[in-house]
Amino acid sequence: MKKLTIATMCAGLMLATSGAAFADGAATYKEACAACHVAGVAGAPKLGDKAAWGPRIEQGNDALYAAVLNGKGAMPPKGGRTDLSDDAIKAAVDYMVAQSK
Repeated sequence: MKKLTIATMCAGLMLATSGAAFADGAATYKEACAACHVAGVAGAPKLGDKAAWGPRIEQGNDALYAAVLNGKGAMPPKGGRTDLSDDAIKAAVDYMVAQSK
């Protein structure tokens, strides 16, 4: 019985954490990414634009993370927000991908 209770608690924590990461991704997007990705500044794919995001999403999350963390085209590393952790940036990418599928 103890093992089942512990497993249930762990599963609940994992779900809560993934939801929190998604929420943090949305907050990071609004704070750091929206300035360019709402208007499509310098070719930034707009949030929710399936045609623009499709080929990027097909490359996989690791390629998207690398592009954002290292910079690509007109976008500087981390979108210019080097104060943000890699995990915060990845959460924002995950949020943007989820909104653009």
